[in-house]
Amino acid sequence: MGSMNVATLAATDFLRYIGLTLVTILPIVNPVATAALLLGIGAHLGPDELQRQVRKACWYMAGILVVFLLLGTFIMQFFGLSLPGLRIAGGLIISFSGFKMLFPDEGTGNAAARAEAETKADISFTPLAMPSLSGPGSIATVITMSSTIREAGLGGYRASLNLFAVVVGIFLSAWVCYLVLRGSSHLSKVLGVNGVDAVSRIMGFLLICIGVQFGINGITELVAQAPWAPVAVTG
Repeated sequence: MGSMNVATLAATDFLRYIGLTLVTILPIVNPVATAALLLGIGAHLGPDELQRQVRKACWYMAGILVVFLLLGTFIMQFFGLSLPGLRIAGGLIISFSGFKMLFPDEGTGNAAARAEAETKADISFTPLAMPSLSGPGSIATVITMSSTIREAGLGGYRASLNLFAVVVGIFLSAWVCYLVLRGSSHLSKVLGVNGVDAVSRIMGFLLICIGVQFGINGITELVAQAPWAPVAVTG
């Protein structure tokens, strides 16, 4: 009976982490905005080559996020970072990305980077994979998820299973991005410029909410770990 309960909990956690990864990463990645970017910087590429660039970009995205997921705890230990600090910093980065999407501002730096990308033969790694699909916000998210899983105090099997669930969620997110980017031309025709802008602004608002929640969680944990935090007294 006990083993069945453990197996049920493990399966529930597995599905929960897959869903959590999807709903957290996809708004940050925002494949709709990347699809709009792709239409601009990939105009000089043929249809077959463009599809190949999209496939490579999604593979790069998944690989980058998986690497940071697996090395997240070691990165935190090497730089002496705490989980609350990472959550607060990640929340700020995600919120900043959300504000940029909610209130877009095409500066000269963005215009210069875009002009450079429009002449590149290979746009899969930069700017598609980095920073569009796997930027600071998504990297901070997977590092936070890795550290949260490792600090949950679960057994090695449960922790490894949850990490694998996040990996599955990352690859599913990359697959969704591939489907959106592959149909970028159709998506642009259906939504139009205003539709893409509206979706990006909605994603930006969701990002701000996610970032604020990250910050709240980090501050709550920081206060709980403070020396002045009240200690429960048991009789």
